[in-house]
Amino acid sequence: MKLTEKTLESKSIFEGKVIHVKHDMVELENGETAMREIVEHPGGVCIAALTDKNELLFVRQFRYPYKEVTLELPAGKLEKGQNPLENGKRELLEETGAIGREYITLGKVYPSPGYCGEIIHLYYCKIDRYEHQQLDDDEFLNVEKIPLEKAVELVMNNEIPDAKTQIAVLKTAAIIRKLNGK
Repeated sequence: MKLTEKTLESKSIFEGKVIHVKHDMVELENGETAMREIVEHPGGVCIAALTDKNELLFVRQFRYPYKEVTLELPAGKLEKGQNPLENGKRELLEETGAIGREYITLGKVYPSPGYCGEIIHLYYCKIDRYEHQQLDDDEFLNVEKIPLEKAVELVMNNEIPDAKTQIAVLKTAAIIRKLNGK
């Protein structure tokens, strides 16, 4: 099997500020056709920023789609013309006031590959220093420091449902264990 689909037709359904939705008609390997609903998103970046006391910086904010407050690592959507790491550094500063050093990539995540083309780039860093938070006008959040091992517990106890945060926390913990020879 080739495991490919050929786009036969693409129809734009919605053009928003952040997402673009379209219906695509595709040809399957067996010659049959199928409809695909696609959400195009510019992508995102998430930063696991660790203090010298082995604490991760988190943000607590209201997330409208879920109608609840979530606990997440600092993150944001990618801006055109910026690479993911530079975008992540900017998001970390804006949301927490922190400036990192020794950035290490944690890879990328496809949050929901069945219908969305978003790619989230993950990074780990040590915090170098703090400046002033630079929140957007429509952004309201609280910054919290949580010990890395406690953050792992929160992930494992399903107290942090955000996928990018779960993955970045667990990968950061694995890196720290490896660096400490455990």
